[in-house]
Amino acid sequence: MGGELGQAVPRELSVVVPARDEAPNLRPLYDELSEVAAREGLALEIIFIDDGSADATWSVIAGLCAEDARVRGVRLRRNFGKSAALAAGFDAASAPLVLTIDGDGQDDPAEIPAMLSKLDEGFDVVSGWKRERNDPGGRVAASRLFNFMVRRLSDLRLHDFNCGLKLMRREVAAEIDLYGELHRFIPVMAHSQGFRVCEVAVNHRPRRAGESKFTGAGRGLRGALDLLVVKFLTSYRGRPQHALGVAGALAFGLGALIMAYLAVTWVVRLWSPQAFLPLSDRPLLIYGIAALIIGAQMISLGFVAALITSYHARGRPTYRVLERAGAHDAAQDDHRGGCAGRDGERDGVASKARDDRAGGG
Repeated sequence: MGGELGQAVPRELSVVVPARDEAPNLRPLYDELSEVAAREGLALEIIFIDDGSADATWSVIAGLCAEDARVRGVRLRRNFGKSAALAAGFDAASAPLVLTIDGDGQDDPAEIPAMLSKLDEGFDVVSGWKRERNDPGGRVAASRLFNFMVRRLSDLRLHDFNCGLKLMRREVAAEIDLYGELHRFIPVMAHSQGFRVCEVAVNHRPRRAGESKFTGAGRGLRGALDLLVVKFLTSYRGRPQHALGVAGALAFGLGALIMAYLAVTWVVRLWSPQAFLPLSDRPLLIYGIAALIIGAQMISLGFVAALITSYHARGRPTYRVLERAGAHDAAQDDHRGGCAGRDGERDGVASKARDDRAGGG
């Protein structure tokens, strides 16, 4: 189906390839992408992001750019991490569709047609599922634990959230803010914005050359912390005072109960000093005071977060329009970041979000 569509109107696709010390792997990946594009009739642009490589990665990218006008390169000043590299690629992408693929050669470009067919079904994000992984056993076990945790803390039921092979519409890439290591949660963040997300099983190959850059126990800890951040952002982004307020109220209530109990014991001691220990000898008093202070601080922090959210949201839409029908005021559409019609709405949202991000950078 992808080939028939390509013969009529070539589908434009931006391929974002984050790479760090992947010099031996980039040209074979480029050859495979070019082969798929020729077979499927895709109008391709390939954007290589050199994320602070210490080898000849940039020389390879520069050579490919000189050979093929479809290839573009972005060289970061240092290693900023995969999320930052993907964000740089998203900013540079110009096609209506954006594909992310790792530069190590483990992701198979031959899966692109199957992913495109899922977009034709109406999905906005197609995430790869490495059903059979070619990785060390420890890494596979850690990945399964990570995916289990994400499924439990989100309402998105995917098998593999962190596959490097993902296909999305451009407005999805424009809407998602990537920093830290949030690239592992792109499907979750897209789903929280109302985009339709699915996954397809993809071929996962052994690494051609080099070593994985994503190892160590520290990465697992960072992933757990990022998961909590994503949970907070997706559940309480527009109402942070709810999360902080509830937690603060519980802490304050616990402290109030402790202090009430201690007050009763103090009164009882007026008539029966032997019934309870003096308050000065009871650590429960310290716990009660601490709970009151922590609760009050969290409630206050919730109000501050609400003020910040209100200020940030001023003049910005709190919704995302899928499509419009009938006559609409052009100024209203422009102000809200969309035009009448599904494609126009997406292009408007993508342009506005990309301009905002560029202005902030």
